Amino acid sequence: MASNFGFQVTATDGKARTGAISTPRGEIRTPAFMPVGTAATVKAMMPESVRATGADILLGNTYHLMLRPGAERIDRLGGLHKFMNWERPILTDSGGFQVMSLAELRKLTEKGVTFRSHIDGSKHELTPERSMEIQRLLGSDIVMCFDECPALPADEETVATSMRLSMRWAQRSRDAFGDRPGHALFGIQQGGVTEELRGESAEALSRIGFDGYAIGGLAVGEGQEAMFGVLDYAPGMLPEDKPRYLMGVGKPDDILGAVKRGVDMMDCVLPSRSGRTGQAFTRRGVVNIKNARHQDDPRPLDEHCTCPACSRYSRAYLHHVFRSQEIISSMLLTWHNLHYYQELMAGMRAAISEGRFTEFESEFNAMREMGDIEPL
Repeated sequence: MASNFGFQVTATDGKARTGAISTPRGEIRTPAFMPVGTAATVKAMMPESVRATGADILLGNTYHLMLRPGAERIDRLGGLHKFMNWERPILTDSGGFQVMSLAELRKLTEKGVTFRSHIDGSKHELTPERSMEIQRLLGSDIVMCFDECPALPADEETVATSMRLSMRWAQRSRDAFGDRPGHALFGIQQGGVTEELRGESAEALSRIGFDGYAIGGLAVGEGQEAMFGVLDYAPGMLPEDKPRYLMGVGKPDDILGAVKRGVDMMDCVLPSRSGRTGQAFTRRGVVNIKNARHQDDPRPLDEHCTCPACSRYSRAYLHHVFRSQEIISSMLLTWHNLHYYQELMAGMRAAISEGRFTEFESEFNAMREMGDIEPL
């Protein structure tokens, strides 16, 4: 497969592992958190600001980009990296999840999915072959197989049928992807919360052979306890010498729990979406800046944080601009959240390298249990 795409684990601590994914566009330090740039932008952020938080890779969304502005248009304009001014690696999802969750009047067959756009009602077809073509036109570095993801809870027969369809689509995705040096294709394990189905899926993917493996079908309504139950065994079913990517996760404690169980990559809209709704993630838990308790507080959001929101502005100011619906509120709180997430990843990488992940986890939990600072 891709001759200049590689993965190396440099240290382990229990199941947690740290290392690096090498790509022609740069190295991705693992465990890695990928900010989500759904429509070719991380909302409220400049690309250089996202990079300044420590992000090595962004995620783009096939479904949204195929509808607007269109994959062929992006290709004519030089590809997604040039289009959005991000020269480092980009992972694109396959579009399958968004078709299931956003599209209207969708129809699922063995061939693929036909659906109407949630934007203008126009009709589209997405198949494994078309998904691979769109992601090729976008020029993404890491391409995801086209799969189907049923919402949980679902009965076992529904999950099994869906998983087996996704495995047939995985083979078709692999065939359509072909040989593209410098670009990687990841397979997606499905199977809900059933260990036997997860095992069957992992075996099917391993037979096909991919550059990396994702754990899909979690963080779709099953709750953290059930998700961790699956993660206790699912990463170990996948090849040890390839990156493992948990899709759509999550909150800081979800991320720490996933890394503890052997996951290398994650993505989530939460830090950027929460920033736009006045929620800030800190060492001491979530702070709702909209609350009146902050309106006279000259202290920073987090005194230990070096992001612009914390080093240059007070809680009182952040409260004011949020309540006034000023755009700078989304900018500062999103920057802070992405900075915090990348700081968490860097802390975990260092802790794994130094063999003190358990200690890091204890400190993480102790800080959160303290709760936010007392009001003035």
